[in-house]
Amino acid sequence: MRMNILYIMYDQLRHDYLGCAGHPSLKTPNFDRLAARGLRFTRAYVQSPVCGASRMSSYTGRYTSSHGASWNNYPLKVGEQTLGDHLRPLGMGCWLVGKTHMQADLAGMDRLGISRDGVIGARVAECGFDIWARDDGLWAEGPDGFYDSRRSPYNEYLKSRGYRSGNPWHDNANAAATDGEVASGFLMQNARKPAHIREEDSETPWLTGQAMQFIEAQGDSPWLCHLSYIKPHWPYIVPAPYHDLYGPEDVPPPVRAESERENPHPVYDAFMSGQIGQAFSRDEVRETVIPAYMGLIAQCDDQLGRLLDWLEETGRAEQTIIVLTSDHGDYLGDHWMGEKDLFHDASARVPLIIMDPRPEADATRGQTCDALVEAIDLAPTFVDWAGGTPPSHILEGRSLRPWLRGETPEDWRQAAISEYDFSGTPVAVKLGLEPRDCRLFMVATRDWKLMHAEGGFRPMLFDLANDPDELHDLGADPARAGTIAQLYDLLFAWARRMSQRTAISDAEIVARRGASRRRGILQGVYGDEQIPEELLSRYRGRAEPLP
Repeated sequence: MRMNILYIMYDQLRHDYLGCAGHPSLKTPNFDRLAARGLRFTRAYVQSPVCGASRMSSYTGRYTSSHGASWNNYPLKVGEQTLGDHLRPLGMGCWLVGKTHMQADLAGMDRLGISRDGVIGARVAECGFDIWARDDGLWAEGPDGFYDSRRSPYNEYLKSRGYRSGNPWHDNANAAATDGEVASGFLMQNARKPAHIREEDSETPWLTGQAMQFIEAQGDSPWLCHLSYIKPHWPYIVPAPYHDLYGPEDVPPPVRAESERENPHPVYDAFMSGQIGQAFSRDEVRETVIPAYMGLIAQCDDQLGRLLDWLEETGRAEQTIIVLTSDHGDYLGDHWMGEKDLFHDASARVPLIIMDPRPEADATRGQTCDALVEAIDLAPTFVDWAGGTPPSHILEGRSLRPWLRGETPEDWRQAAISEYDFSGTPVAVKLGLEPRDCRLFMVATRDWKLMHAEGGFRPMLFDLANDPDELHDLGADPARAGTIAQLYDLLFAWARRMSQRTAISDAEIVARRGASRRRGILQGVYGDEQIPEELLSRYRGRAEPLP
């Protein structure tokens, strides 16, 4: 039986903010329910800790420096193959419900004469997805206009439901109402207030409903549905009853130490001392924001339960593989940071749960796997499930299917790699760096994590075996020079990967060896070698007289 794939991604969901991952107070019965039915990967890393770049790696199955879309709204260049390009030839549709944060390479499309109005152009402009409902959930507006100027199907939905604001995404879904005035969720002091919206009309239930409508409309042809939720990404505000499910007493203590601020790495110091880092270093901010963040996750969990129940009630559960993950985490004050700008586990490590209902996955049902897994492993896994052979000259990850069967693949990676381009941030200005020097690289092994920064900076180094909270940077310790060299060797080996030869596979190259000789190209032949006669047959015979 051909299976369908429900590829669920939450935005800015930390790996450890799940009950099944050991959170001390947050209850997530439906995330836990899925983990009990599937395999939970505990060491999954994204290829960049920022929305756009991370997602483009997930959709292409390629590292950030391979596809080049290294920041939010950096265009994914024409020619990069994405999930739809790999799955449709295998007979599987590829659809989007929700967010991608993808910017189309319109200049490249125009250069190649690709019409924006045709099916091909629409897919190129949308990460290879066919669109059921695309909404990136960032309809913010400032003095220079909207952050996202495209059509908002969610805003249209809210207006159809009677919300009268010109921008109900902000004024209702992401703001409270205090004494008749809008209390914006962008001002974190409002995070504990209930969003000014009926709960059933908020973003997470709306997208769940859209996914159910999509699935219901499909026939017998297999599909991949990328259900890409907007939450629990900021603005940190959630409708009742979720706004007061949790309070300051439920907030875990921050994972940070005063020693982190003593002679810190210059890039780390610049992020810590920025506005976001300073805000989340305040206990008042954490105690206001994190309960709302937890409420957003609780709403996500309830909507996951709604979806799982519906799949079971409609008889679709047994033919649907579910993959649940996130595009990055959220510091939430850990390491004196907010947002997701560096490579501590709070940022670069994500939840990953895979539930395959088929008997082949019974061996690992309800278990965990601590293998070093990367987000780019999902694309080849999807190709594998669809009945294809993952093209290794294009897809840089590896199929996770053996792990689900209880097998240990040969030569699994020694290190996970992540990249970050901060050239568009205030940190780049503060450090006085040119864009080419605003690049960071993470190498994470089972026991160590190294961060390399271009621009002549020293590395950061963490001993994960003895310092799992990553509180003590050993990058300046001369005694760690050998370990640092070993991790750099892994980074350099990764940097020498074959990443740009995507038009021809290794197998095709091997098959071509010697083919030119059989087509008449005889290089380095003097004439007295033992050349097979058939290779010379076209070059022998009677010479015709000159005309």
